[in-house]
Amino acid sequence: MIGYVTLGTNDLPRAAAFYDALLAEIGGRRVLDLGRGIAWGVAQDKPSLAIMKPFDGSPATVGNGVMAALSVDSRDKVDRVHAKALQLGGKDEGAVGLRGEGFYTGYFRDLDGNKLNVYCLG
Repeated sequence: MIGYVTLGTNDLPRAAAFYDALLAEIGGRRVLDLGRGIAWGVAQDKPSLAIMKPFDGSPATVGNGVMAALSVDSRDKVDRVHAKALQLGGKDEGAVGLRGEGFYTGYFRDLDGNKLNVYCLG
C-alpha cells in the first residue's frame, strides 16, 4: 500500500550523502531526483524513501511520533544498517535486538533528527 515516505531536511547535500551510503547497505539507489528532494528505492515500482526540503520554504522539523521503517531480509542487514547509520553520524534510538517474538530491529535518527528503524521478521 505505501508508495513512498518523505522525511524533511534542512541540508539536502548532507542528507543525500547520508542516505546514499546508508541505503546502499540494502541495495537502495536513487530512483528520483527533483532538485529539492531525492528518493531511494530498489526499483521504480517498489516503495521508496525520500528526503525533501519543505515545499513552503519553512524549516524542516521532526514529527513527534513519526517514524519510517526499513524492511530487510536478515538480522545481519539490520546490524549493518544500524551500525552504518551511527557511523555516518546518526543517533542511536534503540540498540539492535529482539522486540517481541521474531521482530529483530534497531532504531536511529538521521542527521536531521528523523526517526527510522531497520527490521526483519523471523
